[in-house]
Amino acid sequence: MVTLQFIGGGRMAEALVAGLLADARRAPGDLRVVEVSEQRRAYLAGEFPGLEVASEVSDCEGLVVATKPDAVVEALRAAGSHRVGRVLSIAAGVATATIEAALGGGRDVAVIRAMPNTPALVGRGATAICGGSSAAEEDLEWAEALLGAVGVVERVPESLMDAVTGLSGSGPAYVFLVAEALVEAGVLNGLPRDTATRLATQTLLGAATLLSRSDQGAEELRAMVTSPGGTTAEALSVLEDRGVRSAFMAAVSAAARRSAELG
Repeated sequence: MVTLQFIGGGRMAEALVAGLLADARRAPGDLRVVEVSEQRRAYLAGEFPGLEVASEVSDCEGLVVATKPDAVVEALRAAGSHRVGRVLSIAAGVATATIEAALGGGRDVAVIRAMPNTPALVGRGATAICGGSSAAEEDLEWAEALLGAVGVVERVPESLMDAVTGLSGSGPAYVFLVAEALVEAGVLNGLPRDTATRLATQTLLGAATLLSRSDQGAEELRAMVTSPGGTTAEALSVLEDRGVRSAFMAAVSAAARRSAELG
C-alpha cells in the first residue's frame, strides 16, 4: 500500500511532491499521484522519475486532496471504496465535515484541512491547518510534517480558516499588486522598466526577509526607516491619506467573507 497518494496533480501538488522528495528519507516510490489529465500525467512522470502517476485511486496510508474545491466531493466518493488511513485536504473553503461526509458515514478516518498559498511553489509557503472530528495530535503532526516541506505551518481552529484564506491564502496577490504599483511608479518617475522591476522585487524580498529575521515587529521596523520630515515620512503620509491601510484590511475581510460563501 502506497505511503502517500495525491488526488489532483496541479501546481500545489507538484510543489508538495518536490518538497517531500527533497527529503532524503522519501523516495518517489513512496508517493502516488492520481490525475485525470493525460498531458499532466505525462509531465509529472517526466518531472519526477520513479513517481507513480495514475488515473484512478488506490489504497493508501495517507491521501492528499489537491483538486479544485468543486471536485472534492466527487473525488472522495471515488476513493470511498479504498482503504485510506488519513486525509489531508488543501482544497480552499471545503469544511472537514463535508470531507468526512464524502468519505462515507461511519468511517473513522482522520481528516485535516489545510490552506496553503502559492509561495509553496518555491518552498516559502504559509499554511494553516485544522483537524476534523476524528483527528488526533499524531494526525496533525503528520500534516505538519508534510506541509512543512514547503514552508511554515500554523494550527488554527476551523472557524478561523476563512480568515486565513483572506490573509495568507489570497495574500500573495496583494503583494504582487504592490509590486506592480511600485514598478509603475518607478517608470512614472523616469526609471527604465527593467530597472524598476529589479529594484521593486529586491525591495519586497529584502523587506520580507528583514521582517522574518528581526526581533522587531513590522511597526517598529517601519518607524526605524521613517525619519521625521524625511522622504519616507512624506510617502507614508500620502499612503495613509489615500486609505491604503484600511483598504488592505477591507480586502482581507472581503476575501474571508467570500471564502465562507464558497464553503
